[in-house]
Amino acid sequence: MTKKVALITGAGQGIGEGIARQLATDGFDVALSGRHLDKVQRVADDINKNGGNAIAIQSDVQYKDQVFDSVKQTVAKYGQMDVFVNNAGIAHVAQICNTTEEDLDKLLDINVKGTFFGIQAAAAQFKKQKTPGKIINASSIAGHEGFELLGGYSATKFAIRGLTQAAAKELARDQITVNAYCPGIVLTPMWDQIDEEMGQVNHVAKGESLKEYLKGIALGRGEEPQDVANLVSFLASEKANYITGQAIMVDGGIKYV
Repeated sequence: MTKKVALITGAGQGIGEGIARQLATDGFDVALSGRHLDKVQRVADDINKNGGNAIAIQSDVQYKDQVFDSVKQTVAKYGQMDVFVNNAGIAHVAQICNTTEEDLDKLLDINVKGTFFGIQAAAAQFKKQKTPGKIINASSIAGHEGFELLGGYSATKFAIRGLTQAAAKELARDQITVNAYCPGIVLTPMWDQIDEEMGQVNHVAKGESLKEYLKGIALGRGEEPQDVANLVSFLASEKANYITGQAIMVDGGIKYV
């Protein structure tokens, strides 16, 4: 493959880290962005030690100027950008009636506005380069069905599916594809948080909520970041050039669409 460049948001841990490592293995130069520089720097350093080419960028996706600046830094380092992965996101556990305006604003700012700004920044760069490009967004199984105690989070992931479809239609003329991945129960710090907070609401021990969710997976195991990274690897490749506007499930068999 001709050397290409990918920028991954929220790349300091979990799914984002897995995606960054996989794309580096695929031969991409990778820019890793995140709110905590120490986390993305750790991943970038390890990629570089293992023969890859990575940089770390401190960036908070809820701020448009920081998203655009992360693209600027990526291009300044590598000369171009070919793939933008809108991975950054947060979860919040609460009944809809008990969700505060502050918590809802935070979910919308990071999950929805962050993805919106990422689409804008990536599209602007691809158009400036006059090259095809790929935008890959993080939705969820909760973007296909609303989950109890994850109402606000589910709403943001439904929104990302809508953004993915609309952007795919608008950007196709520029040979920019826009797709989304929809993970299930991924064994990451985010699901540790969800499990703990669900346990507090339902008055069950830590680990019990996650255990119940895992029972519903047809393939019989929890999802690893690598499972998601494998799908993103495909969507970032030339093999996916004729796919756009899709939100693809990668959940081991939980939801069937």
